[in-house]
Amino acid sequence: MEELAREAGITVRTLRFYRERKLIPPPRREGRIAWYDEDHLARLRTIAALLERGHTLNGIAELAEAFDHGRDVGELLGLGAPTEETPVRLSPEELADVFGEEATPENLSAALDLGYLGTDGGEIVHVSRRLLDTSAALVREGIPLADVLAAARRVRDHADALAELFTELVLTQGGRTTDDLKRLRPLAKSVVDAEVSMALDRKLGKLTGTVGPEGQAPHRAARTRRSTHEAP
Repeated sequence: MEELAREAGITVRTLRFYRERKLIPPPRREGRIAWYDEDHLARLRTIAALLERGHTLNGIAELAEAFDHGRDVGELLGLGAPTEETPVRLSPEELADVFGEEATPENLSAALDLGYLGTDGGEIVHVSRRLLDTSAALVREGIPLADVLAAARRVRDHADALAELFTELVLTQGGRTTDDLKRLRPLAKSVVDAEVSMALDRKLGKLTGTVGPEGQAPHRAARTRRSTHEAP
């Protein structure tokens, strides 16, 4: 314990306090000897970094509990499962840097439950660089991370339904296999991307008044009505 405290730059009394608060995991014991390792040292350095960023010990304790009970990276990514996404490895303090005050225990637990985050030793693993960057960009725009994660859960439900639809479309054709599904996967992504883009165009048009409720431009609809009225 004295050696660990010295390496971490804290007092033994502080270390005992952290142990009592369950901020660090218990040591490995061999008889009357308690062994601490690099994981304990990394956790203590993380605590120090989070304290410097303004987090309270209560908040750090909740973060540590969520982190310790998170799914490991193998369960998160699915061993051997194909993916086009690039996982990102982060330390807890790096995650705090990305989301600032939004890196709360509640949001971390929600992200773990959603499957965005997993754990691998002393690191946090985010399932997708694209999703991480997008979430961070939305938070920088002032959207609470809790709302981003709630929306992500709804998007996940719709995405699962779209994947099921495309799978049925391909595999119900005679002789099609999962190899065909993998080969045609980019086509599904192209359709979804185009449809979401057009849906946003329609939504923006309605909000700005440039598109009527049926998806037509108002001035065009007016010309059509005049032409119909003038026709014999």
